[in-house]
Amino acid sequence: MIRIVKKTLDNSNTIFFEELNETYHSLNGALDESLHVYIRKGFNEAIKIKNTIHVFEVGFGTGLNTILTLIEAHKKNIYCTYHSIEAFPLEENLIAQLNYKSFFNAKYHQAFEKIHQTKWNECTKISDTFYLNKIHSSLESHQSTLTFDLIYFDAFAPDKQPELWTEAIFKKMFELLNENGILVTYSAKGEVRRTMQRVGFTVERTGGPKGKREMLQAKKILSITL
Repeated sequence: MIRIVKKTLDNSNTIFFEELNETYHSLNGALDESLHVYIRKGFNEAIKIKNTIHVFEVGFGTGLNTILTLIEAHKKNIYCTYHSIEAFPLEENLIAQLNYKSFFNAKYHQAFEKIHQTKWNECTKISDTFYLNKIHSSLESHQSTLTFDLIYFDAFAPDKQPELWTEAIFKKMFELLNENGILVTYSAKGEVRRTMQRVGFTVERTGGPKGKREMLQAKKILSITL
């Protein structure tokens, strides 16, 4: 696999995956995209009804969503368990080139390093209120008895990785969520929205990050039958 560090328009780094001709984040701004899609539209929405939150992330990637979630959880005094699945972890030399630490307070630098150094498939205490389990597995083969309040669906784009945008996958995501749980993704494709709806999600198009008009926010709202 050929993967190269690239700078995006907000000066934060992303990774270019040559085999897919795809980047891990938007070239309009890796940091801006993660903050908007996963923190503002995901985490901050989910904590409106929770003061303890369980997050499942599809695509650990560079660890950017993880450290941003930890920082936000600390700011909001939220206890968080964070499970992140990744089939193809980054090599250490690429991680060393990421410039994310320059964008946040020095007190979180050690936490970012620990996020990457912690062993796979083990639940690790990153801070007193943030626990991380990095899962080295494909999403298709992963089975879990746990349920979550929030899912970050950060797979490669549907035309690059179509096997992760199927009805079977979104049915699995629906089953992973607790009632009133939220799934957020940068994608706003009509077929993705319709696939989510077919498995039971209530889906809303909402404003996207810089350079993208819309994104999707899906909720697991169970109807009440009398």
